[in-house]
Amino acid sequence: MTMTVGDFLVERLSQWGVTRIFGYPGDGINGVFGALSRVQGKIEFIQARHEEMAAFMASAHAKFTGELGVCIATSGPGASHLITGLYDARMDHMPVLAIVGQQARAALGGHYQQELDLLSMFKDVAGAFVQQASAPSQVRHLVDRAVRTAVGERRVTALILPNDLQELPYEEPAREHGTVHSGVGYSKPKVLPYDADLQRAAEVLNAGEKVAILVGAGALNATDQVFAVAQKLGAGVAKALLGKAVLPDDLPWVTGSIGLLGTEPSYKLMMECDTLLMIGSGFPYSEFLPKEGQARGVQIDLQPDMLSLRYPMEVNLVGDAAETLAALAPLLVPKTSGKWRKKVEGWRNTWDKTLHKRALMKADPINPQRVVHELSPRMPEQAIITCDSGSCANWYARDLQVRRGMKCSLSGGLASMGAAVPYAIAAKFAYPQRPVIALVGDGAMQMSNMAELITVAKYWKQWQTPKWICAVFNNEDLNQVTWEQRVMEGDPKFEASQNIPDVPYHLFAISIGLKGIFVDREEDVAGAWEQALASQVPVVIEFKTDPNVPPLPPHIKLEQAKKFASSLLQGDPNQAGVIIQTAKQVLGSVLPGGKK
Repeated sequence: MTMTVGDFLVERLSQWGVTRIFGYPGDGINGVFGALSRVQGKIEFIQARHEEMAAFMASAHAKFTGELGVCIATSGPGASHLITGLYDARMDHMPVLAIVGQQARAALGGHYQQELDLLSMFKDVAGAFVQQASAPSQVRHLVDRAVRTAVGERRVTALILPNDLQELPYEEPAREHGTVHSGVGYSKPKVLPYDADLQRAAEVLNAGEKVAILVGAGALNATDQVFAVAQKLGAGVAKALLGKAVLPDDLPWVTGSIGLLGTEPSYKLMMECDTLLMIGSGFPYSEFLPKEGQARGVQIDLQPDMLSLRYPMEVNLVGDAAETLAALAPLLVPKTSGKWRKKVEGWRNTWDKTLHKRALMKADPINPQRVVHELSPRMPEQAIITCDSGSCANWYARDLQVRRGMKCSLSGGLASMGAAVPYAIAAKFAYPQRPVIALVGDGAMQMSNMAELITVAKYWKQWQTPKWICAVFNNEDLNQVTWEQRVMEGDPKFEASQNIPDVPYHLFAISIGLKGIFVDREEDVAGAWEQALASQVPVVIEFKTDPNVPPLPPHIKLEQAKKFASSLLQGDPNQAGVIIQTAKQVLGSVLPGGKK
């Protein structure tokens, strides 16, 4: 049988090590799908409910495995639907390849049905490499460059295939002028700064007495090296959201998340340090970093354009986090005082007590902090946790205490709603033996994630273990934005934009063959988690949570307090509940005994 262009594409991807593709079919990409069907067992196709979700899955696959993520869609709307998920990958520096169909070559430029200018559309999100094939012999080098660029530069790339081209017999490039003869293969290089630059960095870090470390996703594969350097420097370590799994939270000098969703000890760590070491992080909020001139800075990152971007660093090191830290560690002089470390541990100890009190404060009907607080000690070993954007991300950031060996992630730079369930699906396919838990708000569930539960129902029986849980925070409110309206804008809750329907998510789960659990009493939260973790069927737990529990930032500015007061004076529809819960959270956590 003659090998078609579609057949060649699939075979070439397999040679590059691709074993799984996420997507949705359509006539514009049928030639590639026909090829996928002819090599069953070589590359697994995962059918999402929507192309955007497929792109999120490809992004998550790259995040959790370090491999190339691949998604596929038809021409026109199928291709355009991929964009949001691809931007998630681009903004978090993940290697993802998008393969999309296009109308027949002879029709292009004719205002044909589903004909979009895909080269222009993908030019930003896949700017590192986006090309449209025009001849069979061209496909070889397009695939090779698209994959090599994606994995080598940690970027999004796109390959556009007209539908008539996919069915043509494949031709190898001729040995003549004007042809390209490419090959398969890429080995990750060892990226390490020069000795002189490492010495300069060591001099800065050795001179500091109060060292703070901030880790991000770029340090996820450098846990041992970060630990060793932090111990030598007697440093406290704060974590950007994408770096949550870099160090376990049972270390008393790990202060947790940083930023608006962060912790009080992380804020204090940055405000009082005299030296900052930033590793693999593009954390965007400079107001949560030391004041300019307060601290000397050293930064390590693989990408030069991320260096000295958030804080003016004295030494900028381009390098792999693990390799660079391993080379840097012998140059560091151990801190002997221990005074700064003890101070950091004191902040962390006080914060843990505050979190505990806040989580156990009574709410109507359930305090959302309690949901994550009860999950945290019950998470199985090697669990993978995903989270959506919204108020649930506050409790994920602060109340979820990760242990060594766990993985966790969310949509970082893009902070898109709707990522948690596709992330959790991709995680389960990548690691079918590991428990996976998604934390999702009801807004994200209604936007796109409910449909992806159907994907779970379609595939779960082929997973090695059935432990897959989606926890829905049902408060009938687009809660994070509601609080942003109050605190950032000084406006009361705008019910027309913020109220969303009450949907029985647990019953929907039951209707498609999953297990559904409904919880509306705080005393039942712990038991619900235990029941879900023991289930032999994937579970949706619907927690009926109180929208009036405030996601308090680690530091409340006077301007924020004024705007919050202004929003209440204007007559917030939830005024009574907001006042009661805010008073409980602010005062209850500092009063002896913390009244409930």
